Amino acid sequence: MTTPTSDVLIIGGGVAGLTLALEIADHLSVTLVRPAQDDHGASRWAQGGIAAVLSPDDDLETHINDTLIAGDGLCETEAVRFTVTHGPAAIQWLIDKGVPFTPETDPAARYPYHLTREGGHNARRIIHADDATGRAVVDTLLNNVAQHPNITQRNDLTIVGLLQDNQGACRGAYGCDAHLQWRSLTARYTVLATGGASGLYRHTTTPAPSSGEGMMMAAALGARLVNLEFQQFHPTCLYDPEGPAFLISEAVRGEGGHLLDEYGQRFMPALDKRAELAPRDVVARAIDAEIQRGTRGHVWLDIRHLGEKAIYHHFPTILSHCASRGIDITKQAIPVVPAAHYSCGGVATNLQGATDVTNLYAIGETAYTGLHGANRMASNSLLECLVFAHSCANALKEQGDASPSVEFEPPAQAAAIALPKTVFNDMRHRMRAIMSQQVSIVRSTAGLSTALKHLKALLTRLEEMEGALADPEGKRLQQALQLALLTVLAAQQRHESRGLHFTTDWSQQQSLAVASSLTMKDLAAWPVE
Repeated sequence: MTTPTSDVLIIGGGVAGLTLALEIADHLSVTLVRPAQDDHGASRWAQGGIAAVLSPDDDLETHINDTLIAGDGLCETEAVRFTVTHGPAAIQWLIDKGVPFTPETDPAARYPYHLTREGGHNARRIIHADDATGRAVVDTLLNNVAQHPNITQRNDLTIVGLLQDNQGACRGAYGCDAHLQWRSLTARYTVLATGGASGLYRHTTTPAPSSGEGMMMAAALGARLVNLEFQQFHPTCLYDPEGPAFLISEAVRGEGGHLLDEYGQRFMPALDKRAELAPRDVVARAIDAEIQRGTRGHVWLDIRHLGEKAIYHHFPTILSHCASRGIDITKQAIPVVPAAHYSCGGVATNLQGATDVTNLYAIGETAYTGLHGANRMASNSLLECLVFAHSCANALKEQGDASPSVEFEPPAQAAAIALPKTVFNDMRHRMRAIMSQQVSIVRSTAGLSTALKHLKALLTRLEEMEGALADPEGKRLQQALQLALLTVLAAQQRHESRGLHFTTDWSQQQSLAVASSLTMKDLAAWPVE
């Protein structure tokens, strides 16, 4: 019997993975696989903050109700209540770890840290570290992880698949190192914290987004994928076709920013009584409609009326970054467009992060917990990462280090090869163009059918290409294309508009308040029209 590399293998080094590692390392040995480059992953780029009931002027029931409303009838109430109830303790844990949240300067305030407000929230409950909360949290947790003797970090591997024994249990993962050598990491328990699927789209809010590879790794072992059709587009990403992606935080609108059309007029108050603070799906569709009507390819986000002092105080990171791109946000409105931002669907789990596959867990954006429903409310994502990382840690500590009884040897992998990057880059660009054109903010039956046809052709071409799946990048592209196809299938099944899924053929809700659920078997069974 192979001795496990560690008790717990965690794949992913964002807030969810780092929190879990720190919470279990005193009890179980941990191998943490994370990217060599710290700017990969969505956690570091999260600007706005973390939602939790912290002020005496707020209450749990209000946060629960706000989340249920934003989720448009598809949230699982138990998951919402579980997450919100455990939120304050999760924030205190971060404070104890040393996260430098922005202090409150108002002497009359009833909470020591500044709390802002974002779309969908009926109270100020977003704790933040200026406008770079993700970076502050990740840096603090990484510093703690580096000092823990029971956590082994690996940043030399590209994980492309999970290991499974003959009884169906997950036994670790395998990947390729920089020298194109396959490596297996066996473990008693494996946890996916690999992020979402924004990388399936052309425009995203992070420079190096994942494309749902972890979701497909789990699906390959038999896990269910739920609500893939609900891909959130952040309403305000900096519009700069020649430059890298950069998110303009929802907190900018939370502090009073106005959305303007190309003529300099506000358009949100006429569409929704919540105006710029309406849920993200409403705002993103409104911006998309303005862009289609206009000629510039973007709208404007204006905060000049807040004054230089407030802008410097609340948004130093956004101010600095925009200045580096030639935009002085104290004197100019910011050009913005919607961009793929967050996957509300993912690998189905319970409240402890356990999937349908024995010994396999999923936390963070790669998981579907039931919290977000058809639309994630602002700043509930990092909260979910924290709460479910703690819950998963408690479950793993209760199970302890008992070794599985089934003998297991990792299977030998065929020799890895590296094909020219252009081979896969061109196909990935084509996939992203299809998804952005046909499976984006506004969809149609005809568009989804077109997407299905072209994506299927791309996948077939890839799988028939000699040596493609022996290349780690080819394998990851295969997973991305498979997830893109499953996303289209999920969207085709939903004959209504709800939350983030808006289709011109069924523009109203049809009382289909049920979650979608797909497996790998659906890829082969679904006909291409």
